[in-house]
Amino acid sequence: MSTEHTTRVESTQGVTHTGDGHIYVNLGVTAHEPRKPIFRQLPDDQLRWTRRVLVAPVNMGSARTTLEETGTVILDGAPGSGRTATARVLLREHHRPGGAFRELLPDERDELPLRNPALVDPGDRLLLDLSTAEAGLWHATRGDLPALRQTVHERRAHLVVVMPHGGALDPDLQHYRVEIGPPTFPMEVLRRHLRAHGVPYEQFLRYDVNVDEFLSERRHMREIADFADRIRRARESAGPGEGLTEWCAAAKRARAGRRAEVADRVADLPEAPQRALLIAVSMLHGAHADVVHRAAALLLSTVGTPEEETPLLQRKDLAQRLSEISARSGPDGRVQFTVLDYDSAVRAHFWDHMPDLRPHLGAWAARVVESNDPHLVPDVRDGLVARLAGEYLRTGRADALAALAERWSAQGAGRARSEAAVQALTCGLADPAHGSTFRERIYQWCAYRRLTGEFAQVLVQVCADVLALDHPDHALIRLHHLARRERGTAHALQALCDLVAGSRRLRRRLLDRLAGGDLAPTDLGIFLRVSDPAPLTDRSVTTRALVDEDGVRRSLIMCWRAVLTDAASRPEGRGAAPRAEIQRWLHWAAEGAGDRGEILLDLLVDAADRCGEDRGATFAALYASARQAECASPGGGARASETTDLLLHKIGVAQGLGPAAPSASARGGRS
Repeated sequence: MSTEHTTRVESTQGVTHTGDGHIYVNLGVTAHEPRKPIFRQLPDDQLRWTRRVLVAPVNMGSARTTLEETGTVILDGAPGSGRTATARVLLREHHRPGGAFRELLPDERDELPLRNPALVDPGDRLLLDLSTAEAGLWHATRGDLPALRQTVHERRAHLVVVMPHGGALDPDLQHYRVEIGPPTFPMEVLRRHLRAHGVPYEQFLRYDVNVDEFLSERRHMREIADFADRIRRARESAGPGEGLTEWCAAAKRARAGRRAEVADRVADLPEAPQRALLIAVSMLHGAHADVVHRAAALLLSTVGTPEEETPLLQRKDLAQRLSEISARSGPDGRVQFTVLDYDSAVRAHFWDHMPDLRPHLGAWAARVVESNDPHLVPDVRDGLVARLAGEYLRTGRADALAALAERWSAQGAGRARSEAAVQALTCGLADPAHGSTFRERIYQWCAYRRLTGEFAQVLVQVCADVLALDHPDHALIRLHHLARRERGTAHALQALCDLVAGSRRLRRRLLDRLAGGDLAPTDLGIFLRVSDPAPLTDRSVTTRALVDEDGVRRSLIMCWRAVLTDAASRPEGRGAAPRAEIQRWLHWAAEGAGDRGEILLDLLVDAADRCGEDRGATFAALYASARQAECASPGGGARASETTDLLLHKIGVAQGLGPAAPSASARGGRS
């Protein structure tokens, strides 16, 4: 029986989980340090967890066969039957190197049309979850599915569509439709979750009346997962000698809710210090007593409550104060309520019934995360932010949470507050109801807002390490905006380069985006960073390199033309091209096997040929760069000299000064 710690997964958006607990994200880097792409493999971790807990629904085999044989399956089924979990598991089964797992969002900004072949890379695993889509979106999407399915088939990718239950489907797509039903035995679903949570099998195989009562009604798969998670948490906080019966009873009581119980308790605790401690424990549940004690004092200070005048030795000790609010400190010093899910009920009560307290909680949380306490470890800090974010999101205040994250990142924000801002935005992106709102808000920030303080680096981290997980195209657009606007740093540019480094499709899309824009000087700098000839000419993944594609060639020519034109217009000398970048291409051309090197030369010459009145000066600059490149060629002067001769021949052809076919000496014997 496994007892390993696991990650809980509930959504395909960013960092998510399957239970009703909180999201804990430790980014491991700060706004003051170079960013590293640390989250790149997390979606596969999430998919593995979903695979561990999934009990095959009715018709799972048919769905698997359809996906295997056609590359596409359209899942139908009643809500609660496990449609989205099944979709993820089916895609997980087709994991292979080179492809990526992505969720398609056809109704959001920056998503390519489903008909666009550039949407799919070889080996991709694509999820199109329209289970809750309105009729208009489903109708519009249905018309694009045949084209998307065809591209998926041609590129040996895999597509799983989750359609609205009972929605119309065109006759030519009916072959791909499979209707799934919930697993036949819900008890098996509960036991699978308990086993994954590390509950010993000799415990969960026992009969329990609370479990029997819970499963006597038809339950959604999510409800069963939540109940299993409550049993897990009841087990973790149980006293000595308690077993499955006590855990399940606690889970049942917690599921019934504790709002009325908490309201009565708050009414019996009129003193500000009591309520401050109650809030601190609920927001820092499981934290060390020192952290909770300090946080309660900070909350009193934040709301302007005068300090207690009672002499120190006459005050109640922390153990007594905790007992007054039904909490206790364990042997390890961690503070918890004695009743399961009491913390969430306390948070909801104060948030809902004391709205004037909400702004103070944001300021208080910032002060807590900045506390210099050895027990304030990243999980505790992130848990505090996640719980606060949870109240904003639960009550539909996504904009207020976004504004709070921005305030936390204001001028002078230190490492802790910047990390808290990243965590808050991560929670917003992960929320199924508000994720699209946060994606749009982040776009507006990146594209239009004048960013101050550490907020720009916070956005870089969120885009590169969170948004890029399931929505890399959205991350690319936002990082591009940040890269072209940043001054004095290159964090966004480096993150953008890291993102496209792992995807031919994203590199292709960025080149297309650059070529289709205004190609301002900042864009030219970005182009020179992402136009590395190695990935452009790589044929190790497919037999066709990026430079073999007409669209990519057009983008490269347009961008190089802009680079050369910009260089020619500089006052330091007409035709003064960015020689270092050109020489990199020339060196690669000299070392390129087959026609790879010659293609690069063709692109440079074609770009120079389109430079208008600066055409002649640009050709001269290209040739001068080639001569200089010979001296530093890693492959030796002979091959570099041959490349220069071939370049000169192509320049002559472009100017109408020589034959189309180069001489044998110009080709250097290349085939």
